[in-house]
Amino acid sequence: MSLSSGPQTVALAGVPNVGKSTVFNSLTGLRQKVGNYPGITVDKKSGILKSQGSKVEIIDLPGTYNLYPRSEDEQVVFRVLCGLEPGIDVDAIVAVADMSNPERSLFFVSQLIDLGLPMALVLNMHDQAEKDGIRVNKTILERLLGIPVYIATADKGVGMDEVRNAIASGHFKKGRQMMDIEKVCKPEMLAALADITGIQEPYRAFQWLKFRSEGTRIDATQRKKLEKAADNYGFDPDEARRSETKARYEGIREILAKCVKSEEVVARVNYTRKLDAVFLHRYAGFAIFLGLLFVIFQAIFAWAEAPMEAIDQFFAYLSFTVSENLPAGALNDLVAEGILPGLGGIMIFIPQIALLFAFLAILEGSGYMARAVFITDKAMRPFGLNGRSVVPLISGFACAIPAIMATRTISNKRDRLITIFVTPFMSCAARLPVYIVLIGLVMDSEEGSMFDQRGMALFAMYLLGIAAALVSALLLKWAMKREPGGHLVMELPRYSWPNPKTVAITMYEKSRTFVFEAGKVILAISIVLWVMASYGPGDAIENAEASVPVPEATAGEEAFEAYEVMVSTRRLEASYAGQLGRFIEPAIAPLGYDWKVGIALITSFAAREVFVSTMATLYSIGASEDDMTTIQERLSGERNPQTGGPFFTKAVVWSLLVFYAFAMQCMSTIAIVYRETKSWKWPAAQTLFMTLLAYFAALGVYQFLS
Repeated sequence: MSLSSGPQTVALAGVPNVGKSTVFNSLTGLRQKVGNYPGITVDKKSGILKSQGSKVEIIDLPGTYNLYPRSEDEQVVFRVLCGLEPGIDVDAIVAVADMSNPERSLFFVSQLIDLGLPMALVLNMHDQAEKDGIRVNKTILERLLGIPVYIATADKGVGMDEVRNAIASGHFKKGRQMMDIEKVCKPEMLAALADITGIQEPYRAFQWLKFRSEGTRIDATQRKKLEKAADNYGFDPDEARRSETKARYEGIREILAKCVKSEEVVARVNYTRKLDAVFLHRYAGFAIFLGLLFVIFQAIFAWAEAPMEAIDQFFAYLSFTVSENLPAGALNDLVAEGILPGLGGIMIFIPQIALLFAFLAILEGSGYMARAVFITDKAMRPFGLNGRSVVPLISGFACAIPAIMATRTISNKRDRLITIFVTPFMSCAARLPVYIVLIGLVMDSEEGSMFDQRGMALFAMYLLGIAAALVSALLLKWAMKREPGGHLVMELPRYSWPNPKTVAITMYEKSRTFVFEAGKVILAISIVLWVMASYGPGDAIENAEASVPVPEATAGEEAFEAYEVMVSTRRLEASYAGQLGRFIEPAIAPLGYDWKVGIALITSFAAREVFVSTMATLYSIGASEDDMTTIQERLSGERNPQTGGPFFTKAVVWSLLVFYAFAMQCMSTIAIVYRETKSWKWPAAQTLFMTLLAYFAALGVYQFLS
């Protein structure tokens, strides 16, 4: 088959943990985009393969074991491959299988072949198969399946050039029939299905019958006819599934017997079992998991410190240079005090964001993430959480939005709702910039010390979020109606070295998303905030300036510096932003916050990380032209007008840290909770609960430390 004459869309499919993502990254590199399938929250990941002058779109489908969908991500696979997903027409399929365990993948592969679409098969993990003494006769397997077969080790790039060229040249074939569909569906029914659907491939038409109530491309007339056919011929979906499973495995075993040989490997060490004896130990495994998290947070501070400082100094220098060289006026102030501090508030956190996602990619690629889910399963159950809740909660360390989407794999309704409710307590990447700036105000790095106090404080903040999530889940468990619980059933993949290219692409993609998605919000708010902080109603700002006594001409330099600081402060207080902050100041004063912090609390409701850029903008307003201090230095130098001492004391900083650990400071999270629960009741209750908890916890911390 050649794809050159029409749309070039190829679906990449396979069971979980066969290296499909590595194959996808190898084929598409950085030419990837991520969105959502229409009307649902499952990621739609696609990329472009360019080779031999061809341009092919590769759609990376979620991993699934068969075409009997249960969770929403499995339903996506079903709809795309069966032609039921609006706007997506697949021309061919590339199936990815684990060569070291072919039986595990071939059930799904045989279903794909029977759909009647042109296909190719990639037998990945060839190096692991050799270590395990497994030999696959590629020629015989191609003949038995009727489709091209390629052997590869994707994480090392072995065999991927051949796969890339085959896709670009359209080297796909329709395979041989893997199962007699008449063992599952009566011949008369198959004929009726062909008439109703217009699909000549019997197995593909059969899929429309299975999915007749949900297929968005099935119109009302077809649906009624399919329902009537099911009734007329006594179609039993459960019996059909049992019959299909039995028939397919019989055929698969015959194929494997002819083309796969397993040789005994002398003195082969099963590293996976030996490592699992440690990592899955009842006590040691949990301690290792916490230890790994601790090391990760230490590394985030230690490794990112130098590039962060360089970025911070660069934007401070840039603001200084612009203010010196642009003509004085509103444009100068906007760029030097609004846009550049806002950009600096975005760019400075790229090192931490990249490192965090790199570590998560390494844990996932090594096979350890699945172990982390397994060992924390028993710990979750007393709190009313399903074992599958662990995946969304761990994902919440990155971002609450995809984490809440991931709860769709939880079949138990109560457990799913509890997981959705408590997931925002997990300290996401958006909180990281807030934590880093605030912790840096009260803690310094200790040269020669084995442990960085700042890293330990960051680790403590993450543990605090976990504790809040678990306690809240326990309260909900007691409050909500009990439903029958399930059991955690999951496959533990082999341990392997994470693919450096996959880790690098993850770092790049997540950092780019932060800059272009969160960054747009941060920059926009920074500009709006600059306008609000630079202008006020009527002549309020002019009056504020006039209210400050001008020093005598004979006064010293310090007096004039104090005068400039006072003028800047009065101008800011008289601005629109200052008046807004003054309005809410009585409510937040018991927490140790002033009106400037109040403004940051309001703006950060759009996104938590906006807090930092807001503070950067506020403390840049009115700065002298020769001032090149960075945001952290500005905050450290802020004085309390009542005491004359530092404003950001340990009491204030820890109060803010606790507030941001608990508060629902993210509009996007509220929106996604509504979307997932189909009700405003849950996001409203969630926001109220988290806000009250944040307020009173921060109040207690401030009063205790003051």
